Amino acid sequence: MSEQDDIPFGCPFGGLNRRRFLQGLGAAGLGAAAAGLSTSASASASAKTAEVTDAPSSSATRQSHPFFGVHQQGITTPRPAVGMIASFDVLARDRAGLERLLRTLTERIVFLTQGGSVEQRDARFPPADSGILGPSIEPDALTITLSVGASLFDQRFGLAAVKPRQLQRMTEFPNDALDAARCHGDLSLQFCANTEGTSIHALRDIIKNTPGLLMLRWKQEGTVPVMAPRADGSTESARNYLGFRDGTANPQADDRQLMQKVVWVDGSEGEPAWASNGSYQAVRIIRNFVERWDRTPLQEQEAIFGRRRDSGSPMAGGVEHDEPQFAHDPQGEVTPLDSHIRLANPRTPGSERNLILRRPFNYSNGVEANGQLDMGLLFIAYQADLQAGFITVQQRLDGEPLEEYIKPVGGGYFFTLPGIQTGDFLGSSMLAAS
Repeated sequence: MSEQDDIPFGCPFGGLNRRRFLQGLGAAGLGAAAAGLSTSASASASAKTAEVTDAPSSSATRQSHPFFGVHQQGITTPRPAVGMIASFDVLARDRAGLERLLRTLTERIVFLTQGGSVEQRDARFPPADSGILGPSIEPDALTITLSVGASLFDQRFGLAAVKPRQLQRMTEFPNDALDAARCHGDLSLQFCANTEGTSIHALRDIIKNTPGLLMLRWKQEGTVPVMAPRADGSTESARNYLGFRDGTANPQADDRQLMQKVVWVDGSEGEPAWASNGSYQAVRIIRNFVERWDRTPLQEQEAIFGRRRDSGSPMAGGVEHDEPQFAHDPQGEVTPLDSHIRLANPRTPGSERNLILRRPFNYSNGVEANGQLDMGLLFIAYQADLQAGFITVQQRLDGEPLEEYIKPVGGGYFFTLPGIQTGDFLGSSMLAAS
């Protein structure tokens, strides 16, 4: 966990009745089938969101984010209520197979994030779609972000010479207990959407359309409360499963100049030219020992985080987004020197170089064999410099008091590919460079 977190964006659609919406889509689909309507998925991939005239809908389900552009979607775009990371092993055996995979992924991502009508096939054959969203797919604010792992740059595809300079296999920090089954991968897909069904539908669509090219390695789903703006326009940060506000000090994702410094690779620092406008993605599955935490005195909890639990304000008081004044507290009498926020972001000259953009989600996976809850944080962070960003921040946090209550168990480092223009495919510049 880190002091920096993604600031939730207000969304007025939290009360959308998803079941009624899906039922409406199903009714509309029956009418379309009876009329003999059919539209291919590839043709509708570049279409605008489909109009579903017979079904109840809302601006939430029709909400979409542009796919084509300098950067991929899902990084600085507003964080919705549902998130998932899926990591894959690439089964393609040569460059031609890898290119076919990247072209297929691009085609499917465009269609899924922009919406459209599903191809209707002869019922004697498998359907083109799982059907869990009905015959017409609305974008539902879905973003799908494609990143590649260090293992993709082995001898299989001739990419070793163009590997991003800092891309590496994630190694354990002192408090980690990494499960190999939930770590690493040749590539990752980050799914973010307003509702869970949309992200699950997208994952299944991609698996269905990449047989022999991809194999799912691990996945982790999560959610985050969407906080509506207050009357004065300010927005509180959502709470994590330890009860504290998680997002107070995250850099402003809508500040383009700041994002250019914090998030986007610009070709300097020895990075290959093709990597410009990409970003390093750090993923961590961090389990919270909530039973132990719930038996810890509140004053100790607040000292561990360095913030007031109820308001999210610094220990000195005020409101959530007040800047902690560490310079006026050199001995840590107000905010302990080993508190989470003070270690993660000491706010000293030069520490701004270590900023990262977080996009995390809370997860709950059920119950462990010992009867304890398996829940915690799906940590996702983006930065232009992996070493100066996540790795440096995590090294500062090694040995912090919070470690008694958390245990990182999975994740990996990936490089998020640059965005593309119409007619291109994700990863094309990487292949061309090699």
